[in-house]
Amino acid sequence: MSSLTSSGKHSRTPRGVAAFEHYYVGIDSLDQICNKEDRVCVLNIAGGESRTVTPVSNVYSGGNIVCGTMPGRSGTSMKTEVGDIPIYSNVAEAMDAGHKFNVAVVYVPPSGVKDSVIEAVRVNPEINKVVILTEKVPLSDSRIIRQYCQQQGVDVFGANCLGIADAHKHIRIGGALGGNSPEESLVPGSIALFSNSGNFTTTIATYMLTKGWGTTVSVSSGKDVYIHFSAPEFTHAFHNDDRSKAAVMYIEPGGYYEHDIELKKPVVACIVGRWKSKLTRACGHAGAIAGSGDNAEAKEKWFMDKFGVDDIYTPENPVLSAKGAVVTNISHIPEALSAVMALNGIQPDFEPKGDLSLKPWFASDTDIGLPAELNEPVVTAMAPYDEQIAALLKQVGVVFPRQALKDASGASMMDPKTQVSRLQGVSVLDASTHTFEENLVLSLAREYPDANGAALANVVLNAYVNQAGQITVAAADAAREAGNSPNTVLASAVAIVGPNMVAGAKAAAEALKNLFGQSGLANAADEGFDVSAIVDQAASGDAADALVGESSARAEAMLAAINARGVKSVFIRTLEALAEKTGKAVTEDAITAAAGAHLVWKGLMHKRVSVTTLVNMPWHLRVFSTLIGSSAPGDQQSEGSFYGVADSELMNSWSFTETAHLALLGTKPTEAELFALSILLGLLTTNGPGTISGQGAKGAVSADGPEVPDRVQINKSYIGFLTHTGYAHGGNGFEAMAFLMQQFKNTGLKNPGDANHGMDLAEMALSYAKEYKTYKVKAKAAGELSYAKIPCINHPVFKGKDVNYDPREVFVNNLFKDKGQYNIFLDYYHNMVEALAKTGVSKNVYCVNVDAVIAVILLKMLWQPYAEGKVSESQLESAAFTTFLYGRMIGSAAEIDDHTNRGKNMDTRTAASKVSYVG
Repeated sequence: MSSLTSSGKHSRTPRGVAAFEHYYVGIDSLDQICNKEDRVCVLNIAGGESRTVTPVSNVYSGGNIVCGTMPGRSGTSMKTEVGDIPIYSNVAEAMDAGHKFNVAVVYVPPSGVKDSVIEAVRVNPEINKVVILTEKVPLSDSRIIRQYCQQQGVDVFGANCLGIADAHKHIRIGGALGGNSPEESLVPGSIALFSNSGNFTTTIATYMLTKGWGTTVSVSSGKDVYIHFSAPEFTHAFHNDDRSKAAVMYIEPGGYYEHDIELKKPVVACIVGRWKSKLTRACGHAGAIAGSGDNAEAKEKWFMDKFGVDDIYTPENPVLSAKGAVVTNISHIPEALSAVMALNGIQPDFEPKGDLSLKPWFASDTDIGLPAELNEPVVTAMAPYDEQIAALLKQVGVVFPRQALKDASGASMMDPKTQVSRLQGVSVLDASTHTFEENLVLSLAREYPDANGAALANVVLNAYVNQAGQITVAAADAAREAGNSPNTVLASAVAIVGPNMVAGAKAAAEALKNLFGQSGLANAADEGFDVSAIVDQAASGDAADALVGESSARAEAMLAAINARGVKSVFIRTLEALAEKTGKAVTEDAITAAAGAHLVWKGLMHKRVSVTTLVNMPWHLRVFSTLIGSSAPGDQQSEGSFYGVADSELMNSWSFTETAHLALLGTKPTEAELFALSILLGLLTTNGPGTISGQGAKGAVSADGPEVPDRVQINKSYIGFLTHTGYAHGGNGFEAMAFLMQQFKNTGLKNPGDANHGMDLAEMALSYAKEYKTYKVKAKAAGELSYAKIPCINHPVFKGKDVNYDPREVFVNNLFKDKGQYNIFLDYYHNMVEALAKTGVSKNVYCVNVDAVIAVILLKMLWQPYAEGKVSESQLESAAFTTFLYGRMIGSAAEIDDHTNRGKNMDTRTAASKVSYVG
């Protein structure tokens, strides 16, 4: 042992030296690990970890930290509740100031640990203990530290540890054993604790309390490759400590530290890490990786041999002896310890404190239906968490953390490997199997609606699609007449759908949130939910003004359609009951708000959707209807009729996908056309937040300042999306259509869906490939760098094989095959890539990429009117562009809502340092 005498010199107990003939160990008993007389200097005291840990240690230990060091911080101090700790640039400066200390606690970064330890020990001969908290100290440095400290008679703890503590003496030296409240887990008792894991040192101490066991000393040994105060040193000191009746040792794989130790008192050994036996690199602690014969299974055997047992202790298989037990789960330690101590006739230190049963402070099984054995009762949390949780439980919906979202999104992403984009966690391939209206709901509700919800969405979306008599369609027609592109035409219409147009519906949504937020409603379609109390509350308060009023033909038609479709909605039922009670009528704004609330309610209750989304739902729904309605010319819209179809019929029985087809092509789609359009729109939803259209939507939100969500103009955000599309981004799909139209121009093709067309596609493709090869050779010889490329073949990712496939195109092609639907244009494309390889234009068979799928679906839909001369090429181009806008509207809605909820003000701007001037 090495300790301070009155003269400041070391006195060494011969017993400690004799026990370790080959190296120095000054600590002969665990009672000497931490002493009231110890005085501590913390190196790198103002570093990130020490800043929070050191003040707690100082208070708990009665002010045993006399100083600290931090280069460049001389003259400053660290404030603690028991006095300020002065800070110096180095140890020598601290000693010159008159500070005396015998312990150095090291928080220095790995590369500086060796020099810091040697310097501290060199300039202060009174140091007899060093505690190294730093992780991943180089092995060579650890060896030098060991050698030097041995020569100077200094015990070293760590590295990569959380320090040492003595519960009886109320002392903690080093790291965060016991966390911010050490006295809660470091309870005086009779059990010594040794652990390779710092955090588990505290956890195990806390677990032992549940069986009435406290601790004498807790040693966090660390688990870097080199452990200075390891199992042999610990067990020697343990045997000489009269306070410690038994020990718990938490052991990880790697190293032979425990192999030869002799145990003279009861021990429970918790051996963990069987899963690490297959690893080839360290995972977690640097030293917790086994070599030959020192894995978890081997260490289990070492301790079983020491205890004279042949199996692991579990509650179901309690194998133990008076010498000890081996467990592999820390939750089994308290029970195993009690059983071992009972065999030795030793009773617990005190009455059990708590238990290890799960005690959830808050829970929600909304719509989950947990079985009874998993449905744990909620207990009241300790202060101050109880008040915080109570406030949290009153919160409706999620509150997302704000962050810069210039090139990031919580709504969409593209997998760089598969090139398949995802929207709200759903791949565009899966989205292509859903209807237009279902994908629109997904964009905002973050999940698909059920059939009942989709029916309600169809009523509201179709209710506002007819723009007859509205400024919206007048603006769109004027823009069309001026020769504008489809995106500009639709932007002019959406500009009219401003805040004032939806103010009533937003107020209604707010009223519904206030009425139902704490009602316990989990399922918006719950027919058994009693709305009487809510109706009474609404009737006697301000909510009635937002929900009922003057009757309107549209509101009556919407309610009739909801009834005709058999829609079940608690919100609609509440509105009808409120109207009956007050003698007023349900307003169309209230119905729109109720539909929006119905669609997002589940997500709101599960805290996946925010109140901001709920309140903005009516605005989004109106924009969706306006975009589709305004894409049809004004002369096809009249009061009560859209393209010759009665508004009531649209509301009562049409899907919004069918209505979109009607607006685009003027006809109700067949089942095959409906299927094709749904696939097309699903594929177009998003290509991730980095696309130009996505950046336009996000930039519009960012410019309004989403940190005050009410200021974000939703319609303007859609204009941002629309103005960031164009002939290169959105209208470029027409290139492939134009190419195919040229190939089939004089073929007499009438029905692109007829597999018995009688054409030799292979020969057509081969002929064109030869023609293209000749053109390409001449163009290159002439030095033309920008010769015409064949659109929609090859891909920078899906290439390099003899025959290449775009998995997205394969997915969609298989969908059509499963439906028995044929597309001559897609068939031609597959023949074409083979012909290009045969003629030597390409070295291998290119893939047909997903852009070709979009083009062939749309051309198939439009071919017949085009072949009959009813549709011009310019109209085809406009239809292709408009179809892109329909699909991308879905992804843009998600980006707008996500950025409104998560984004920061002006977060899409580019820093001045990253832009440049081009002269």
